[in-house]
Amino acid sequence: MVFKRLLGSIGIGGPSVDTVLAPGAVQPGGALTGEVRLKGGKADFDIEHITLELVARVEAEHGDGESEGVVAFERFTVAGGFRLAEGEERGVPFSVNLPWETPITELYGQALGIVLGVRTELGVAGAKDKGDLDPLAVRALPVQEAVLEAFGQLGFGFKSADLEYGRIGGTGQQLPFYQEIEMTPAPQYAHQVNEIEVTFLATPGGMEVVLEADKRGGFFSGGHDALNRFTVSHQDVAHTGWNATVEGWVRTLVERHGSHGGHAAYGSHGAYGHGDPYAHKSDHHGHDDHRHGHRSGPGMGTAIAAGAAGLAVGVAGGLVAAEVVDEVGDFFEGDDEGDEG
Repeated sequence: MVFKRLLGSIGIGGPSVDTVLAPGAVQPGGALTGEVRLKGGKADFDIEHITLELVARVEAEHGDGESEGVVAFERFTVAGGFRLAEGEERGVPFSVNLPWETPITELYGQALGIVLGVRTELGVAGAKDKGDLDPLAVRALPVQEAVLEAFGQLGFGFKSADLEYGRIGGTGQQLPFYQEIEMTPAPQYAHQVNEIEVTFLATPGGMEVVLEADKRGGFFSGGHDALNRFTVSHQDVAHTGWNATVEGWVRTLVERHGSHGGHAAYGSHGAYGHGDPYAHKSDHHGHDDHRHGHRSGPGMGTAIAAGAAGLAVGVAGGLVAAEVVDEVGDFFEGDDEGDEG
């Protein structure tokens, strides 16, 4: 499926732009490479700048509902200050590093329903043309794969993934949104929680792993959310017993919180993780967001069983895959400047 659009919208006969990304998925913090291909218009034009903008489709909760919008989360100026002659064709290669917190769009090569894009902005004679939008594929870091693999080995199943506008208090979060990977509980925890949500906040040195449990309510008490934060190192991926570590995190999350959902202090858990007594999620207004009525992520609402192969995401028939493709296609074919959130 081709997502590209060639738009020469800086006046009639203006230059056109087509950005071609190198094939394959990129890891968070890794190099995104490609080439911006320009074709001159019906006159000479001074190209003031070529800027790449990373954008994401993000959900925002407000009042009694939620909405979706496009959020730009990074910009790179890759060229500028030259003249593009009439009808000239020129390629501008680039290499930029993704933010470490860039969400992952696929796991084991299969789409999660997260929509990211690279939008090219061409500055010509004081005008700006956002004339090309390309899908961005991001694969998991080794630490992320190890943690999710452990969840799968423990019997958790993939449910959905989405991006939430807001911040998680008590963390080093840099982007204005965070990714949630929602999982159905393993059988041994099914009587305690409805689902577990995992958020990764990567840095050059390691990873903050935020776990949230939508806990089941008993006969005398309502359900509530519990939250814990742990840190792991990139260097220790191959030297950690991840099944035992993640199981310890889950037990701490579902068993050691107060019965009324208070964020208690946690001490040290496992070889590399620690809890944060101040971690909490908030929406863009700064209010605590416990999300009792939780929604599923875009396009991947079907629960996926995780067996001996871990949390490899499978697709039940062609329906789910078609939904993801349709939503991604709608984003890249229908985006315009008014979509920015």
